[in-house]
Amino acid sequence: FVSVTEDLVRRRAEHNNCEIFSLEEISLHQQEIEKLEHLDKWCRDLKILYLQNNLIPKIENVSKLKKLEYLNVALNNIERIENLEGCEELKKLDLTANFIGELSTIESLKCNIHLKELFLMGNPCTEFEGYRQFVVATLHQLKYLDSKEIERSERIKALQNYPEVKWKIREQEQAYLLKRAREKEEAQRRMTERMDEKQKQMDSKLGFDSPDPPQEKSNHAEGDGEQERCRTVENDDEDRKFWEEPTPYTPESRLETHRYIEEKRRAKDNIRESKRREKTAWTLVTAEGKVLNVNVPKLHFSLKDDEENNRIILDLAVYRHLDTSLLDVDVQPTYIRVLVKGKPFQLVLPEEVKPDSSCAKRSQTTGHLVVTMPKAKEIILAKQKVSASIKHSDCNTQQKVTRSGQVEKLEVDPSKYSFPDVTKIIQEKERTGQGPIKLQPQKVTEVKKSCVDFENDEDV
Repeated sequence: FVSVTEDLVRRRAEHNNCEIFSLEEISLHQQEIEKLEHLDKWCRDLKILYLQNNLIPKIENVSKLKKLEYLNVALNNIERIENLEGCEELKKLDLTANFIGELSTIESLKCNIHLKELFLMGNPCTEFEGYRQFVVATLHQLKYLDSKEIERSERIKALQNYPEVKWKIREQEQAYLLKRAREKEEAQRRMTERMDEKQKQMDSKLGFDSPDPPQEKSNHAEGDGEQERCRTVENDDEDRKFWEEPTPYTPESRLETHRYIEEKRRAKDNIRESKRREKTAWTLVTAEGKVLNVNVPKLHFSLKDDEENNRIILDLAVYRHLDTSLLDVDVQPTYIRVLVKGKPFQLVLPEEVKPDSSCAKRSQTTGHLVVTMPKAKEIILAKQKVSASIKHSDCNTQQKVTRSGQVEKLEVDPSKYSFPDVTKIIQEKERTGQGPIKLQPQKVTEVKKSCVDFENDEDV
């Protein structure tokens, strides 16, 4: 059975920064909870507790919630009103659409002196003769019953006929309890029959799926489609039989319906998972090692060769509201692969790139995935302007050559004379507002004097 867990409480306490000790309000509706526990230990400061539309059969483990003002347990399987004496500040109690037949159990609410509103609509006890008069006369502190205000005249009249009404209620309770005992026996019998029928089906399936002789395997392989259709028809018949069979509205039938729906959902999930596993893998690389271009998710894309910055940019138009956790980017030197919800997009790159220096980003406006991949080969742009400092170094190099008497080639090592260094030098020259400006032309003249016989060839 499903019970209240710490993880569930923390997830539902987002408005309180997931802190449960100081929690004052929590909503645990539609969580398929079958046992109410732990809240009286974890959330002592609770004032409002929503537990509607679950499968709770009994009110329990809330007596220590001294500050609780509103408890909503509508649409559950509760049959008795109990264990609420400790909720000293309880002002509103909603028990709509449960299975409360023992109306006399409302006498336990006499201790809740602050209780002003009580909802019992949709319970079997509301069909009892004298139901409203009994509740009004029993709980003097009530102001509203089933959303209807209790007037002073109504209370006086109910108190006058209280002994007679109470006796009638007791008789109707006894009749209801006998009826409930029969319903429980019937529910137990139906559950036993269903379990036996399921066991027979399992046995027949095991007999049908027994190992076949080799000569019959081909026949069964051909009939797989027919068997699948037969199973679908059987499931449809089973569903129709379950939903069309008349059953009394009881806690047992409600629980049985819930179990049946969960069982069907699990079976569908298992079939879906098995089909996903059986799916043949997409061919991304051939047996010869050739990488293929693949676009299984059928997304628009653009591949841009940014020669100025020496990089390749891929713009993949993934869905705008797709969670980034569903994207898996893998950059290789010769190709890029992106898994979008498990579906591969693969593209062979026109030039080798550096995977370690690549980066992937999502556009905040369009949601597109933009992958920037620097090229592996560095390109030196031709006809760059040479500054005075480079001329000076070139001149020194020429002088060294003449002294040694040997002809040597100029160094073009990218680590020493790379494009970013040139850019920095040019920026320093343009900043005429900083440093001793008068010394700059003197440096240039000195270089010119020392390099009278040097010819600068820009192509070199």
